Amino acid sequence: MLRSLALASTMLTAFVASGAAQAQAPAAATEAGPRVAEIVVIGQRADLLTIPGSGATLEADDLLRSRPFTVNDALRQAPGVFARDEEGFGMRPNIGIRGLNPTRSTKVLLLEDGLPLAYAPYGDNASYFHPSLGRYARVEVLKGASQVRFGPQTIGGVINYITPEAPETFGGALRVAGGSQGYREVDGLVGGPALGGRGLLHVQTRRTDTSRDNQDLQYTDILGKMTWDIGADQVLTARISRHEEDSQVTYSGLTLAEFTADPYANPFANDSFEIERWGAALSHAWFLDAATTLKTSFYGSTFDRYWWRQSSNSGQRPNDASDPACGGLANLNTTCGNEGRLREYRTGGIETRLSHDTTAFGAEVRLEAGLRYHTEEQQRRQWNGDTPRARTPGTGPNAGVVENNERLTDAWSAFASARIESGAWIVEPGVRVERIAYERLNRLNGAQGETDLDVVVPGLGVMYRLGDRSVVYAGVHKGFAPPRVEDIISNSTGGSVDLDAEESVNWELGLRGDVAPGLYLDVGLFRMTFDNQIIPQSVAGGVGSTLTSAGETLHQGVELLARGSAREAGWLQNGDDLYARLSLTHVADASFEGRRFSSVSGFTTVSVTGNRLPYAPEWLWTAAVGYEYRGWLQGEIEAQYTDAMFTDDLNTVAVTANGQRGRIDDVLLWNATLNADLPGTPLTVFVTGRNLTDELYVVDRSRGILPGARRGVQAGISFAF
Repeated sequence: MLRSLALASTMLTAFVASGAAQAQAPAAATEAGPRVAEIVVIGQRADLLTIPGSGATLEADDLLRSRPFTVNDALRQAPGVFARDEEGFGMRPNIGIRGLNPTRSTKVLLLEDGLPLAYAPYGDNASYFHPSLGRYARVEVLKGASQVRFGPQTIGGVINYITPEAPETFGGALRVAGGSQGYREVDGLVGGPALGGRGLLHVQTRRTDTSRDNQDLQYTDILGKMTWDIGADQVLTARISRHEEDSQVTYSGLTLAEFTADPYANPFANDSFEIERWGAALSHAWFLDAATTLKTSFYGSTFDRYWWRQSSNSGQRPNDASDPACGGLANLNTTCGNEGRLREYRTGGIETRLSHDTTAFGAEVRLEAGLRYHTEEQQRRQWNGDTPRARTPGTGPNAGVVENNERLTDAWSAFASARIESGAWIVEPGVRVERIAYERLNRLNGAQGETDLDVVVPGLGVMYRLGDRSVVYAGVHKGFAPPRVEDIISNSTGGSVDLDAEESVNWELGLRGDVAPGLYLDVGLFRMTFDNQIIPQSVAGGVGSTLTSAGETLHQGVELLARGSAREAGWLQNGDDLYARLSLTHVADASFEGRRFSSVSGFTTVSVTGNRLPYAPEWLWTAAVGYEYRGWLQGEIEAQYTDAMFTDDLNTVAVTANGQRGRIDDVLLWNATLNADLPGTPLTVFVTGRNLTDELYVVDRSRGILPGARRGVQAGISFAF
């Protein structure tokens, strides 16, 4: 890994030097974009009027008004996004876009300041970790053809979390909050001039007992950031973060009988989940002249996850039941063993992007090209212990070292795009190339194998300006998601597995802009066709965490985003505002299209052609209305609706005994927020409520029945200085 990074560093340094040699004179900041070192995905909300594709931004004011309790609540404000809850605290969000399966957010590219956030976006793009939403100032969601500038995931969309800029003058804020289910939070932010530049430090710690029994979730999230202006033409930003979680939380859902007896029960009091993630990035921007910018970033992360549990799904009661010394749940806390799913990831990369503004044949042209080297190392072990709280391999019938794998991924990628603006038209063709090399070593049987994958991902976006504040956009691009290491190389033989990369053709057509004073609309049609959509086997006639091809599938529907403001319309003044927002998604089709069969009881097969894909609700919407009084008092009420959905390819309606199959009913949740800036003071007090009617609902069945969060109320006070 270090040799590969050194080689890539040498190549990229040469590339930077080449660009410098071509510079004609000392440069000023480019007029084409913000003077920041980080990679820009969308930019400000107004920049959506220049992007030929669908997208949305969640600004600081949006997040402050609604005070979302989890990142799931926040992302529901973007159309097309289905953020499914898991433990009620948003620590492991399951994000799907446009009807794609949300499990572990595998079909989404997660970025932080334009750089990879996931611990293994190529070899294992699963989210068992997510930073606190409090770490970020804004959120961007990009779904159209422009996402070929980023990768490797280009199927669902890009979610980019943006950290705050370090302030030029000293200041900060402190927030303390508490609430139901043992919730408590302390959040502090301070920044200003430091070390010859501008610095920022953010620390947040949160804890809750959650809705389920025998759970206690807690984490601490720390972000440090420094920015230096180097002369008039360069900016350097360094970022380092640490996220630590030490929770009592189970992996298993409930059987139907357990859920009926107590929907919030959890028999596995001994389960433990610990993670530690360090992340760092060094980003440099060189404004070579008013039209040319070169940005280069070095990034890396370590992620260690240790999950000790006595059940992985509702079919295990517990996972050590076949050992006579255990026998079943009666001895769960005495003689039953456990499983340690132990993961260690090391990820790093170097990326450079060169952009240049020019003119050609009377058209304004922005050219952008980029090159990246990315490497991942996975160390995966499973230790089965003899006792409920064991932390070493045992000697019992089910105990010992069950897994000991090393998995490596090296990827080179490059992209090029051209944004051509002529009159009212903007045309943006682009192409991305990925070359991925996989290796796997099974230390238990000595099996070792390697394989590689090459793919070209083209895209084309088109926009037509209807006026100064409204546009029509359309696009088509190839969707691509690489297979995991474990799915492309056999664990038993080291040979290649015949599971192709996931590919789709994505189309969209939309209209957005200000349709009247104070009223913004973005409405779009989308269509995605897959030759071989990959879905978890647990929802496709099997069990476990392996993946399988669902064959040909179709996703199509409509998205709508609407925002209205009486103040912006000129109807209210003096700091008053009546505002509303709506995010709506209608996935009319999310279906198996090819000749697809599913096994029933292991003996017969049934055609599922035409069936709806699992975890693809037809309707999703989030709506809110609020009032701001004199600029100091603001209240908002929000409704979140999730339609009914199937949980397997057979579209089973009745809930099975193990709880892993059966339709999930629709649910409407009501939330509310009240913020008050106390006049004449730097203090703000707030109260938020989630699931105000205390609905009992189900969020997932893949590992058994998981209930949604109960009614929760939080209150707090913040102090700005």
